[in-house]
Amino acid sequence: MIDLLRDGGFWLVTVNRPDKANSLTGAMLRDLRDMARAAAEDAELRAFVLTGAGDRAFSAGADLDEAKAGLATDPVWEEVSGAIAALPCLTIAALNGTLAGGAFGMALACDLRIAVTGAKFFYPVAKLGFLPQPSDPGRLVDLMGPARAKLLLMGAQKIDAETAFTFGLIDRVVDGSATDAAREIAADALAGDPENLRRIKAMCAAR
Repeated sequence: MIDLLRDGGFWLVTVNRPDKANSLTGAMLRDLRDMARAAAEDAELRAFVLTGAGDRAFSAGADLDEAKAGLATDPVWEEVSGAIAALPCLTIAALNGTLAGGAFGMALACDLRIAVTGAKFFYPVAKLGFLPQPSDPGRLVDLMGPARAKLLLMGAQKIDAETAFTFGLIDRVVDGSATDAAREIAADALAGDPENLRRIKAMCAAR
């Protein structure tokens, strides 16, 4: 399931299926998409944080049974990442654990990625016979460069949080709670004016 906590202009969205490494079903993805679209309509929105329940994984990607039944190639993945990327506020992926497969899309769509020290990162589409989500390779290249993007997507290499930070995939590694770190980073945005934040984000996008 997907949990939502709203506190004024702060939205905390949690993938809550820790017994299955927070793997994502079609229904969960549709909920994530709809929550991001609803957030975009919130005039007071200042910060949107996406995290996972538990301390094992942010998300292992698609639920295996549903992936085999067609979820792996469903356009809903791109709809989720597109809705998050379109948000006019500060968006942060608080990676409480491992990030894998299709779950990369929603994390890459965020402005910032904060990870705990034990997090691992891998995107094994090459050996599974699937293409990555359409927007993911470009976002990976923007963050890490083409060679390192190929290392993940074609070489299917698993990297740790420190390596991910060195590569530019994540922006901070924390020893404690990734969600707490995200709240701290978002504090000034939450104290600011939503329209000013929208304009700052648009200026950054127009580089």
